[in-house]
Amino acid sequence: MPATPEIGMVVVQPTAFCNIACTYCYLPDRSNTHVIAQSTVTRLFEEIFASGWSCPELIVVWHAGEPLVVPVSFYEEAFAAIDRLRPANVVVKHSFQTNGMLIDADWCRLFKQWNVGVGVSLDGPRDLHDLHRKTRSGKGTFDKTIAGVRTLRENDVPFHVISVLSKASLGMPHDLLDFYISEGIDQVCFNVEESEGDHVSSLFHGPALRQRYAAFLRTFWHEARHSGRVRFVREIDLTLPRVFRPEGAPTRNIQVEPLAMLNVDSHGNVSSFSPELLGLKNETYGDYLLGNIRFQSMAEIRDACLASPLYRDISEGVRACSTSCDYFSVCGGGAPVNKLFENGSFTGTETSYCTLTQMVPTDLILEAYDRLEKGWAAAESPVINPLPPLPSGQTAAQPPRMP
Repeated sequence: MPATPEIGMVVVQPTAFCNIACTYCYLPDRSNTHVIAQSTVTRLFEEIFASGWSCPELIVVWHAGEPLVVPVSFYEEAFAAIDRLRPANVVVKHSFQTNGMLIDADWCRLFKQWNVGVGVSLDGPRDLHDLHRKTRSGKGTFDKTIAGVRTLRENDVPFHVISVLSKASLGMPHDLLDFYISEGIDQVCFNVEESEGDHVSSLFHGPALRQRYAAFLRTFWHEARHSGRVRFVREIDLTLPRVFRPEGAPTRNIQVEPLAMLNVDSHGNVSSFSPELLGLKNETYGDYLLGNIRFQSMAEIRDACLASPLYRDISEGVRACSTSCDYFSVCGGGAPVNKLFENGSFTGTETSYCTLTQMVPTDLILEAYDRLEKGWAAAESPVINPLPPLPSGQTAAQPPRMP
């Protein structure tokens, strides 16, 4: 791990409030309408940039609630303040993860002005989406979400979707692909419904999940590529540079490095490692917090992190993975939050989550490469095309569930 922190991603919770009530949501405080103060945002980035620990590309994700319930004017002010504070050698890339229901022309203007990355939570066609993504009164949200997606397209705003896979959708790769193509969606990410916080997923306890997910992802990936209409499948395209990287180049996992991923709630409380820990509590680790940016400096927060049982146990878990897992060179030590909720400890190793997000995509890529090599061997004059350009180090370092 780096001798000093290398902050690559800042997850900022503008508000914990969400205007819908998904059945699989893990956030414990989603009825709280408190909004982060502009002074807290300013203080946060003053400290980050003054520390000198920011990576050359800093990704700022506005998440952990529905960010669009906070008005456009809030982000105009916050983005301008961050830009004024930003050192000349640091590029800040803002990103939103939204349910899409509130997207209109004003939001699109903001997205285009600041080149904001937009991720929309959309679980597929109406019958799949409305199974779990419901209003607080229990109605489906598909119509408003798809209206937001169409508004993005009409305003030429690039976006991706994140679809949560449930028991029903795991058997429907063809239907999902047809739906994405019909709506002009060409960047797709998948999250498998998992157990976190207050939510317990029945899917993880079902039979042969690894085989079912591998069959889903293999079919979707191959048919998406064959269609020529889907240009990015996160589970494959962010794993490729980890599998085919220069010899000796380490794989970065910002979920296990202290302060590499900085998570800040609407009150200024700071955590690190997995963003899902923010707002949760545990008998051993308390509230997982390392300080409050309104009252502590980044140096004080770093010292608290390095001295914490949280960091000690996460590091022990990474060491255990490094000595026991054949996929460590691709994954870099797993997702701490999933180790805790699946295994009961940060010190553990393999989880169902890492099986699905790391092992299955790696196996499928190597499976495809093996077929390609056999094809080369059978050809008289094989032509080897170069690999596509690798994404930036920060893009490749993003955890699978983030945009």
